[in-house]
Amino acid sequence: MKTAHVLVRHEARLFASLALWVVRRTDGTRGKEPFGYARGQGPMMFAFAFVCVVETLTMSVLLRDLPAVHRIVLALDVYGIVLVVALHAASVVRPHVLDGDSLRIRRAAQVDLRIPLSHIADVRRELRITHQPTDGELDLPVGSQTTVTLELSHPAVHYTFLGRRRDVHLVRFHADEAETLVHAITRARSALSALPDPPGSAGPVAAPPA
Repeated sequence: MKTAHVLVRHEARLFASLALWVVRRTDGTRGKEPFGYARGQGPMMFAFAFVCVVETLTMSVLLRDLPAVHRIVLALDVYGIVLVVALHAASVVRPHVLDGDSLRIRRAAQVDLRIPLSHIADVRRELRITHQPTDGELDLPVGSQTTVTLELSHPAVHYTFLGRRRDVHLVRFHADEAETLVHAITRARSALSALPDPPGSAGPVAAPPA
């Protein structure tokens, strides 16, 4: 039941993303700085959708003498095509987001990881096209590559698609404008560190008199 709930929720997010894409809106970016990552995967996703369309037409010809089966297969094929387009739409309308004190790293409707800027020990532009699963590291490639690497001073909690918890201290992800994002994160961290400490945070709170 839990797996079914996760799948239904994921598909709902995909179709909501498709609706946002149609009306040219994005999710969670109002008043914040978005950074896209879907540019590199666009041609591949639409090529995949085209292959699905060709398959749909082919199956329509092959099953023309079996109308009942044809209707079922046609419905499944059309649903598959819409799902492929929705996957790309989710990547477009759910970009990475940088606000005053955190970086929100996303990948379509599967990943949404919020990292406080104060927990980032180092950020750099780093192109990688091979990724080996490693404990404590999270790789979020797009088009088989990542372009930004974050090293964290405090582990971030990431939940996998099916809800398994992972504590990660290094995150690699893709951004279309990687250099611009790295500079923006660096500036935001510097501005955050320049802010004065809030009143009362400089030392321990004194105990009330007995």
